[in-house]
Amino acid sequence: MLQQYTDQIETFGLYGFYLFLFLLMGLSIQDVLKRSNVPKFGRHVVWAVLLFGCVGFVFKAVVEILWTI
Repeated sequence: MLQQYTDQIETFGLYGFYLFLFLLMGLSIQDVLKRSNVPKFGRHVVWAVLLFGCVGFVFKAVVEILWTI
């Protein structure tokens, strides 16, 4: 039974790994921004770019899932 769902388990594991990487990137960016005293506008720009990157990745994953259905 486990062999039937191997592809799905691998896909969920890969997406979980990507989520973990994005979390680590966010924590490291937050640390760098705090230590270097970046102005608020600069912080907002950095977080907006990171957010758009995550949204693009999620959108790509959703399109891939819908494409295979």
